[in-house]
This record gives sequence, C-alpha cells and structure tokens, in this order.
Amino acid sequence: MKNLIWILFLLPCLVQGQKNLEAQYQNIEEKVIQWRHEIHQNPELSNREFNTAQKVADHLRALGMEVQTGVAHTGVVGILKGKKPGKVVALRADMDALPVTERNALPYRSEVVSQYNGQEVGVMHACGHDTHVAILMGAAEILAKNTNFAGTVKFIFQPAEEGAPEGEKGGAKYMIEEGVLQNPDVDAIFGLHINSGTHVGKIRYKPRGTMAASQRFVIDIQGKQAHGSTPWQSVDPIVTGAQIITGLQTLISRNSELTKEAAVVSVGSIHSGVRFNIIPESLQMIGTIRTLDRDMKEVIRERMKTLVTSIAEAHGATATVDIQDGTDITYNDPELTAFAVKSLQKVAGSDKVELMRAITGAEDFSYFQSKIPGFYFFLGGTPTDVPEADAPSHHTPGFYVDDASLLLGVKAMTQLTLDYLKN
Repeated sequence: MKNLIWILFLLPCLVQGQKNLEAQYQNIEEKVIQWRHEIHQNPELSNREFNTAQKVADHLRALGMEVQTGVAHTGVVGILKGKKPGKVVALRADMDALPVTERNALPYRSEVVSQYNGQEVGVMHACGHDTHVAILMGAAEILAKNTNFAGTVKFIFQPAEEGAPEGEKGGAKYMIEEGVLQNPDVDAIFGLHINSGTHVGKIRYKPRGTMAASQRFVIDIQGKQAHGSTPWQSVDPIVTGAQIITGLQTLISRNSELTKEAAVVSVGSIHSGVRFNIIPESLQMIGTIRTLDRDMKEVIRERMKTLVTSIAEAHGATATVDIQDGTDITYNDPELTAFAVKSLQKVAGSDKVELMRAITGAEDFSYFQSKIPGFYFFLGGTPTDVPEADAPSHHTPGFYVDDASLLLGVKAMTQLTLDYLKN
C-alpha cells in the first residue's frame, strides 16, 4: 500500500517533467538545425577540426561545464555533473569531414577546398558527422538544464574518425590513450550514426557485432625474373599471386563459421611488373579483412599467414604477410542493448525501433566498446518520400540527410542518458 501511495505521489511529477522536456525539445530544434548547417558549410578534415572544436567548446562552456580541449589533437570533452553522485555515462560524436567535393543545390553546401595527401580536394561532410555534432550539442543543452539526476555525463567530441593523416595519431584510440575514459572513469558509452538509407523517424540497432573489425593486409611475393618467352626460367610471382587470391576466398568459404557472423576478405590493389615481355621478380597485393566475431577474426588472421606462405612455397616463391588492425568490432553489449532499446522506444515509438543486420563497414567507436560497455545505433536520415534504396550513399558527392532527423537524435541521446543514470 505504501508503495502504491508513493507511485501515485510521483506520477504527476514524472508527467510534468516529460512535458517540460518536450517543450525544451521543440524550442531547441531550430538551433540544432542551424548548428548543423554552419558545420556542414565549414567542414574540416581529420585532425584539422579547429573551428568545429572551438564552436563546441564555446557552447559547452556557456552551459557551465568543465571543458577540456586539445584532446587527441582537436578533441573536446565536456563534463556535466548531476545534483547527486552516481554512475558516469559518456556520449560521443565525431567531428571530421571527408575529401569529397559536394554536388547538390543545398543553400548550405560546402565550397571548402583543402589539401589531402598532397592534393587539392573539396571537403564535405559526406558521412553526416555534422549532424552528430549538432545533435550532441543539442543533447548537452537539454541535459545541462535538467541536472536533477545522480551521476555525471561526459560529452566526447572526437576528431579523426575517418582516419588520421599519414604519420599522425588520431581518433578514438588516441583519445583513449590520452585518458578520455578516466577522471572520472566512464561506466558506459552511447553513440549514434545518421543513416542515409533509413527513413527519418526510424532507429535501427543490432546486439553484439554491429559493424566489422577492419584490418589491412599487405602480401609481398618474391619470385625470379625471366624473359616472357622463357617462363620455365622464372618463378612467376603473378601466377603465384593469382593462386593466392583464389586461395584467400577459402578463408571465408571453408574456414569461417558463417552461421555465426559474416566475414569478408577482399584484395583491392595489385602491383607487379613494368613491361609486357618480362616476368617480374616480385608482386605486392593489398586488401582488407572484415569480421564481426573476435574468434573468427583470429582464425582468419592465422590461416591467412599459413595459406599465403604455403601457396608461395608450392610455386617456388616466398611470401610475407603483414596484417594491421584498423578498427575493432563495433560490439553492442547485449545487456546494455536490451536496456537502450526500451529508452529508444520511448522517444521513437516501439514500431520505429527496428532490429537490423550487421554492416561490414567499420567504425572506430569500437575502441571505446573494447574498454567499456557501449551501445551504437543508427538514426534515419532519408526523407520519407524517397525510397530508402534510392538514397545517395555515404562518402559520395550527393550524400544528403534531412534536417527533420535531428530532433529525434537529440531526444534519443537525452533519454538514454537520463534512463541510464536512473538505473
């Protein structure tokens, strides 16, 4: 009976609190859209997000937060404390743009030109990181006005998700090295990605492996050079390489437990020879491995080394394999995912929160998830009058997401935070 009386006492307060939040959401939408347009029109490449970082830092300071700048080059961290001690939750947005020239008629399209790998390139937010920054700035403002929670919120604005320039460190991994998950120690982290192939109003997610680990491999084959007219005098690295490429596919078709998760091995570059009538002495191939399961990742890594060297040896050649980690598996903690889905359904509606299949693209949010429980989800950005399959893809000049998607992103990040700190 006492519990019932207590619930009846609290219910009007909870209803009123939700009404206040809804009013705040409506009041901030126009501001979030304006932030997005300004950031989109002034994109900056990885580790060069100076103006974006300044904009974010100024906003967080104006909200009264403790702000750290220059984290992993240009990263910004804001710390918001609730009225009582409790858990620490982090929210992450990535800030960098891509070397892509924008092609559309938007009034806020990018005209920025910069240098990338020694070439003059257009710069564009062709993956939606402008929306991520604006959404998290909006969530920060809402949460700063509603600090009647127990715990702390850490806002992480990350540079270089798309990869640091050659010779530089960057991204989530570097932020972790610089202590972004400490002081105070973070208990869980949430992140989102706008998605051009999902309608506005929808949210999609997957427990466990959501996006793939990305590894880059380089295979160097050493043979013996000879005249093209006397191939028997050679050890042909091109024939050897062809057999290796065919053999690599058995790593997927015969060595990977595909009922567990998908995996991919792709060769993207081959270099060998300089003349039509010379069998060269060496060949190099470069490619990528994508995996969604940690055990499968290790099996493929080890089998690749054995397979490549054995095929080379069988042809009288030698070969070396160098495999470098790019990103880890974007792994949604199952328990945190089950909790998060309920929060997302509150703001989007249960019929708009959909289970998705894994994606073999990669995301360096995975590095945070390798240290602490994390949840990463996809926010619809395609106008509802455009078929999802017809939306321009990410990393292309025509990439576009609708401003109408932003408010749901603000609501989602805010609700996840408030609910997490309640539990």
